[in-house]
Amino acid sequence: MKVQKSLPKTKQTSKRQQCNDKWFKSNRIAKNSDSSNLSPSTAMAKLEHRASNLRKDKPNLKRLKKGAKAVSFRPVKTPAATERTPSRPLTNGGAGGPEQGSDSDESQDWSSFAKSVLHQNGGGESMECQESCVSAKAAPGRIEEEAFVHCAERDYIHNRTVLVMQQGQTLCFRGKCLLSCLYGRVEVHGFTLEEGQQSYPLFSPSSHCPLTVTALGDSPNPSKTKKAGRLEAKAIVRKYLSTETRRRLLSEVDSDSCVILLEPLDTPLTRFLTSFPDLKELFGLSSRDIRESSAMLDTPLSGLGITPLRKTAGGMVMSQTYREALNGLVNACAEELDGCPVILVCGAKNVGKSTFNRHLINTLLNHTASVEYLECDLGQTEFTPSGCLSLSTVREPLLGPPFTHQWAPEHMIFYGQSSCETDLDRYLESLKSLWRLYNRETPIVINTMGWVKGFGFQLLVDIIRLFSISHVVQLSSGDKVMCPQLTPEFLRSSHGWQTHPPVQSALGEDNSGTHPAQRSYTLFRIHSEFEGAGRPGEMRHQRSNEQRDLALLGYFSQLQSPEPGPVRPLHCFTPYQVPHSAVAVGVTHCEVAPTHVLYTANASLVGLCCLNEKVSGRGSPVLLSQTPVCPCVGFGVLRGVDMARGLYFLVTPVAPSILRQVNCLLLGAVTLPNTLLTGQTGILGDPPYVTMDYSFELTGAGKLHVFKGLVRPGQMKNAK
Repeated sequence: MKVQKSLPKTKQTSKRQQCNDKWFKSNRIAKNSDSSNLSPSTAMAKLEHRASNLRKDKPNLKRLKKGAKAVSFRPVKTPAATERTPSRPLTNGGAGGPEQGSDSDESQDWSSFAKSVLHQNGGGESMECQESCVSAKAAPGRIEEEAFVHCAERDYIHNRTVLVMQQGQTLCFRGKCLLSCLYGRVEVHGFTLEEGQQSYPLFSPSSHCPLTVTALGDSPNPSKTKKAGRLEAKAIVRKYLSTETRRRLLSEVDSDSCVILLEPLDTPLTRFLTSFPDLKELFGLSSRDIRESSAMLDTPLSGLGITPLRKTAGGMVMSQTYREALNGLVNACAEELDGCPVILVCGAKNVGKSTFNRHLINTLLNHTASVEYLECDLGQTEFTPSGCLSLSTVREPLLGPPFTHQWAPEHMIFYGQSSCETDLDRYLESLKSLWRLYNRETPIVINTMGWVKGFGFQLLVDIIRLFSISHVVQLSSGDKVMCPQLTPEFLRSSHGWQTHPPVQSALGEDNSGTHPAQRSYTLFRIHSEFEGAGRPGEMRHQRSNEQRDLALLGYFSQLQSPEPGPVRPLHCFTPYQVPHSAVAVGVTHCEVAPTHVLYTANASLVGLCCLNEKVSGRGSPVLLSQTPVCPCVGFGVLRGVDMARGLYFLVTPVAPSILRQVNCLLLGAVTLPNTLLTGQTGILGDPPYVTMDYSFELTGAGKLHVFKGLVRPGQMKNAK
């Protein structure tokens, strides 16, 4: 469509620069970072040079290898204190030590090493040295409040914190931060972060389960001794902390330690969300955290926007069946015996499907460069606002809830509703068109709806048959059976909405005709054991409608400038001018009289779609009589309609180069969040599109729903 920026009344600023990467910093190697003006001494520089030679360069791109190890979730035991000493005596010839009588950190390192060699050779060791070695050891498990005094130090100049975690320790927190792994390896929601990788944003809002950072220790390297690893880790700590703040932290560093850097996270998304009064505490503590006093408020992490949680706060709970399913799927992706796995995740509402999908994708990204994701759930979408079906290529880990990663998928179709019950055929045809675009070169994860009864179950049977599923993950909770076990044997006799089981003749021949052949698959059953499984969220921002609003707000946060500054409300953005004759307008969810379509679309959310045929009009609006199945490139707000000049005014974060392909605006049942309209600041008088001048006593003013082909199963049997 032809788009043109409308002329503002006042002088506008220059065009907003696009920022494709608002979150991630550039790749940064820990050993090459220049984050401090402190220069080490000559002796320590030699030690750092020797330790850096033992470090192997890690590839930035991870590839899937055959025979990949199973995912381990067992806590790793911390080795005994005597295991810290080298396996054989080492001489100190090579790197020059400090001068005698020096009290520097280098002399303390060499002194402790000499005592360990003396102890191994049969020499005595003082009780003071033994106590220091024991105190340096931290038991695996959640880091408690008293432990932060020894393992975390705050750099107030650069506003960051260096945290030393021992192997097996965990950090469960609320808030948001930017995490960099400086030494060793840590795991966050299934994804492994190693030294030398880029920094990643972590989002742990009160609306979801808190994130947990788990220390995995140093990467296995037979050529690196424990002494070299310890010196390497200490050299990294010295680069990020001054002499006064690092002394206490250096005593906690060992060859199996993990050193991470935590920094504040400030993005257009976080600024935009927290600008609304109802969302100011979105990244704060939940009501349950406050009620159970789970927060540790006075720690070196408090000033960064992070609040650590005690053991009383439950993090992510993984049952034994959960772990077995995750291990089995990772092994299946590594083997690739019969093409790339096609994994379907199903289950009733609120059993943890979305959480499992993110955990599975993050785990697979440890072994492969990308994972495909097919979204079949209209209500709780992962990468787009609700009401869309999409096929996305995931290349970055998902370290937050859906509203924190509203990305533009490679292929998307606008359905317009959070449920498909009014038009099942259009729902399946939309999924079929997306499935044809899958190249079958990478593993794919298929997310399904929580509607598993009646027609929802029939749609699930159709998806399994039509898409050649190789692995089915079925989640359940409690003792109530919401859906039968989807075994291959059960599916062979089940009826779908468009597919039916093969009909066997008297001679045993298959007369299935045009119906797709049933492919055998592997079934993984997961019984969710987390608190509240199978029940809708009761706390704030946990309900499904609130999650949908957060996703829309996250999408429109892309309108904000990537540079720090005040948040601009919706009415401050210059809209695009679109001629009436350049685009067609349609309503997907109900029947609207042609004379009322533009009244309905005004100040509403619309899908920006692309029809195959050319749209042309004679100056008047072009209206669609039927809802098409066509690609969608994004969303916008139809801010106004000018009938005199024949123009639509559209506000959208979609780039102008992509908008030129749009020739259709589809209106659905997905509405703008109320806070987006009522929270506009800087307006004299009543806010636009917001009124209380309405009589609630009127009857018969509701929208007319049309059910296309939806009949009761009993009537279907009688018709046959």
